[in-house]
This record gives sequence, structure tokens and C-alpha cells, in this order.
Amino acid sequence: MFLRTMASLEQLVFDNTYARLPPGFAARVAPAPFPDARVVSVNPAGLRLLGLDAEEAARPEFARVFGGATPLPGMEPLAMVYAGHQFGVYVPRLGDGRALLLGEVRAPDGGRWDLHLKGGGPTPFSRGGDGRAVLRSTVREYLAGEALHALGIPTTRALCILGSQTPVYREDVETGAMLVRLAPSHVRFGTFEYFHHTEQPGHVATLADHVIAGHFPQLVGQEGRHARFFAEVMERTAQLVARWQAVGFAHGVMNTDNMSVLGLTLDYGPYGFLDDFDPGFICNHSDPQGRYAFDQQPRVALWNLACLGEALLTLITEDEARATLALFQPTFARHFLARMREKLGLTQARDEDRELVQDLFALMAGSHVDYTRFFRALNRFDSSEGASNNALRDHFLPPEGFDAWAAHYRARLESEGSVDGERHARLDRVNPKYVLRNWVAQQAIARAQEGDFAEVDRVLALVSAPFDEHPGRESYAEAPPTWGRHLVVSCSS
Repeated sequence: MFLRTMASLEQLVFDNTYARLPPGFAARVAPAPFPDARVVSVNPAGLRLLGLDAEEAARPEFARVFGGATPLPGMEPLAMVYAGHQFGVYVPRLGDGRALLLGEVRAPDGGRWDLHLKGGGPTPFSRGGDGRAVLRSTVREYLAGEALHALGIPTTRALCILGSQTPVYREDVETGAMLVRLAPSHVRFGTFEYFHHTEQPGHVATLADHVIAGHFPQLVGQEGRHARFFAEVMERTAQLVARWQAVGFAHGVMNTDNMSVLGLTLDYGPYGFLDDFDPGFICNHSDPQGRYAFDQQPRVALWNLACLGEALLTLITEDEARATLALFQPTFARHFLARMREKLGLTQARDEDRELVQDLFALMAGSHVDYTRFFRALNRFDSSEGASNNALRDHFLPPEGFDAWAAHYRARLESEGSVDGERHARLDRVNPKYVLRNWVAQQAIARAQEGDFAEVDRVLALVSAPFDEHPGRESYAEAPPTWGRHLVVSCSS
């Protein structure tokens, strides 16, 4: 059997396609490393993505390389420029204000990964900020990317956290940190908006063809490729948001500068997983109007796509843009219902599916049912006539509403010839036992702020295998304790 040899730091191969774009796409910036930067957590999966030997993380050079102190040959650090609609208001110039694209790695398996350093110091786009990141937000993003990936949701990934004793000033004095994240691309809806609204149509075309060449090769040289590119972005965005909704994930800041053209979950800030099912759940303390509430995410995704469509109007016609946007809602609904059928263990698509899901959600909202715990319990639904299913029934007050729904669900399973044992095994790989609840993340952050990163590593291992039982860790699957029920999370980082 052929075994792939894992690489050393010095063997990483860089092919910096974004750095080869014309001037105006980015600013060349040298990182401003923390003088005491040290590796405090390394994600084994991130090492594997780059083809790096695990032992490389123990070398002192590892922190210097990824902390920006000693760039590897081939790295070309730069800060990308973009704009964006933030809470519905257009901001004409944003850009990487506290992040740097260190370079693009060609992995041994053929993958391409941006090495993106967050917290690496000020850039021309920092808007008076210090370009730093705090430990709190760094831990949250580090854990969240891996948690969503393990749930089958497209996302940026994480390589490592670099810690420091350097103070960073936000609402309070906090500990500074840096995150190295990975993604095939960091091009955003807002990148296109920047060049469109600054009346640089040539750069809009250059950017579109750059993204197509790197990530939609089937469209290269094709007539109508830009309209087809927009349709691909719409499809990926609809599928992404459908997956968020199905697992109960709220992003919290769906600004257009936080929307990936590859349909990746990008820029984790005040995100949150549902505890009690609440369609109007607002996870962002900075969003009192609920623009980015859980149940608004599909609507906002469409609004953001309309902004992208406008930015592409020098490449596509208005009719082409409108036709693609008109397909978003049915595309989202198709993907969402497909995900919910999986969560219910259904194998056939039927017209009554929407009603079955909506009725269940209404019951869950009325009884404040914990979203993840209910669906994990549903894995053991007994479809035999007269079965009480008390483990599920007890989630509801009064329980009679669930009894009526369960009767319909049982009849549906019977009509499909569903076999309990087979369905139970299938659902154990669909409905997770563990999600990254805010109280779990906060515990890890609190320990890290005391200098103990063991809890970060424990939570990383847990959320990287969310469908497994993890004996001895069952408390992490519990509903939040009293102190963790209403944690305040904002955009501040």
C-alpha cells in the first residue's frame, strides 16, 4: 500500500495566484508578530490538509512561521481589499483589517489552501484599529470551523492558535492571540462589490475569471460563463444556508463581506447553535432588531445574492441576474427539506413533508424543546403500534400535541417500510449528539484565558466527532446550565 510522505514546513509549496492579480486587489503587508507568540493549540486535521507532518508543530519554527515572524520562501503576505453591506448599509472600503493572506499552499493531494493569519497586525484597511485579535474570538472561530465541518457544512478550517501575553484593548483589556485559518479562497461577495462600486469593471471581470479558473474550471472559456458562475454561487449559498437551518446554526453577522463566493461559512463572530428551539433566535448582541435572526437567514442570503448580482451587471444581464435570484427560494427549500428528511429518517420525498416539518417545529417552539437533544432522541423512535416514546414525549408540555404528530410520523414510516434498527443506525450519523453550544465554548475560553488550553483541545476533539458517544463527556451534550442560557456574544473581537 502506498503511504504518502508528510512534509516539513520547508517543503510547503506555494502558488500565490491572488498575489499575481493586478495592483489594486490587495496591499502588500508584512505581519507584525507578537514577540512572545507560542503555539497553544494545533488542529491535527489542519495539518493533514496541508500535508504537514504532525511533528512539525513541535518545532520552534512553527510559531515563527505561522505567526508571521519568519515567512517561508514563497510566502507573499498581503491584505485583500473588499467592501460590503453591513447590517444593510453599504460600506465602500473594508478589506483585511486584522488578517493577512500569507500565501496559497498546494497540498500533496492536489488541494489548494489559503493560509490566512488573523490578528497579525494593522493593514491599510484597519480603519484606525490595531489589527489584532483577542483570545476569546480566536478560540470561538478555531472551534466553530471544525465543528461545522464535522457536521458536513462547508466552512473555513483551522490550523492553529498562537497565544501571547500581549494585551489587546476592546471594551476591556483582553489577551491577544492569532488564528491561522484555511480556505480554498477568501473571495467574498464584498470583493466584487468593491470593484463594481468603484467603477472598475475590468477588475470585476478579472476577479470573476480568477475565481472561475481556480474553483469552477468547468466554466473556463465557456460562453455565458459569468451568468453560470452567478448561478453556481446561488446554488452553493442556498445549500449552505439550508444546512445551517437544519442543524440549528445561526451565523449572526451575514454581511456581504462575510459571504463566501464558494458557499463556505466565513468569518465566525457571534454565532450560536439553538438550545431551546426559537425560530427568532438572535445570537448577536449587536443585532437588537434581529436582521440576522435564525429564521431570517434564508431571506438575508437572497438579499446578499442580489447585491452580488448587481456587482456582476457589467458581466451578466439584468434578466440573467433576476432569473438566478428567482431560483433561490425553491433551491433553498429543496435542500432544506432534503436535510430534514435525513434528520427524520425518511427516504422518500413527498408533498406532505413540508407540513410534517412545520408541525414539528411549531410544537418544539411552543414547548421550548432543545433542538439538538430532541433530534438525537428521535434516533430511537419506536414505530411499533402503541409505543409510548416517553423519552421524546417528555420534551413537550402538554404532550398530546406530540402524540398527534408522532401518529402521523409513525404512519409515514410504515408507508415507507422503514425498519427501526436500520433507521436508528442511519440517524446516529445524521443527528449529532454534540454541537458547539455557547456555554461549552465559553468554558473553553475561560480556561484558556487562565493559561490552560487543555479544554480547548478537549472540545475540539469532541466537536470533530459530533455523532460519537464519547463516554465520560456526556455533560457536554446537556442543555445549558443556568449561567450559560443567555450568554452575550457581540461582534467585538
